[in-house]
Amino acid sequence: MNLKKPKFDAASFRFEGGRTRLSLRDTPTRIEPFYRDEADRTRQLDALTARIDQRQNEMHADEHYGLLVLFQAMDAGGKDSSIRHVFSGVNPSRFRVGEFKKPSKQDLAHDFLWRFWKELPERGYIGIFNRTYYEEVLVEKVHRERLTESSLPPNLVANPDELWKERYLDIRNFEDYLFRNGFLLIKIYLHVDKQEQGQRLINRLRDTEKQWKLSESDLEERQHWDEYIQAYEEAINATATKRCPWYIIPSDDRANQQLIIARIVTEVLDSLPIEFPTRDDKEARRLIREIERQDK
Repeated sequence: MNLKKPKFDAASFRFEGGRTRLSLRDTPTRIEPFYRDEADRTRQLDALTARIDQRQNEMHADEHYGLLVLFQAMDAGGKDSSIRHVFSGVNPSRFRVGEFKKPSKQDLAHDFLWRFWKELPERGYIGIFNRTYYEEVLVEKVHRERLTESSLPPNLVANPDELWKERYLDIRNFEDYLFRNGFLLIKIYLHVDKQEQGQRLINRLRDTEKQWKLSESDLEERQHWDEYIQAYEEAINATATKRCPWYIIPSDDRANQQLIIARIVTEVLDSLPIEFPTRDDKEARRLIREIERQDK
């Protein structure tokens, strides 16, 4: 085993768009690990989760910034396990996870971003979206027949290509608006190989505690793999910006995946000009005397 770990560089996973176009087919799903063994990986992850918790405490006390982390991936890409491990040390009272399934009738009666607006974090909080508003330019793009099931005006349904362009623009404006209000976004795509995903699905079926996670419809969706990859490419290329970049995470190695995400989150939090507010020493001494007086 190579005992020399590669140097971590978040920029190698960040995609800001511009003139460069991302090709997921040319992007690796596995890279040299940033850990030597499981013990080393555990030590690193523990240190990173502790740092994330510390910076989140400072962000909460500072009350000027918030953080929203978006997770997108194909089924079995590792969204749940990444959220569970990377944010294991964060104070749960300041940490919220929004999970978005198939839109309800009430959701469809509103604009496509409505149900996501409601789950945005407050200043000082870390918010997680486990699947996101990007589903609205992925699933419906692969299954265009579902547009007719929505409540969209017929003239919009009749021109889906224009609809996607407008939704990309809406998403970019939405994310830029959040950034300009002090909410940073970390947009994560967990990039997994089709064969690796297939093995994970097989492992689920062999595990009696995880069989419930897989249905016949999931296997039917897998038949559209190439279409989904194309839809992801188009969405990422259309919405990646310098302010709100995408991070493409090689995800065949889940342990490495989690370390990469934890380092990215830590670097973003460390970039914020936040600190604990200071109290005047004279005022602090006065309050101490008041507490001591009350306890007599």
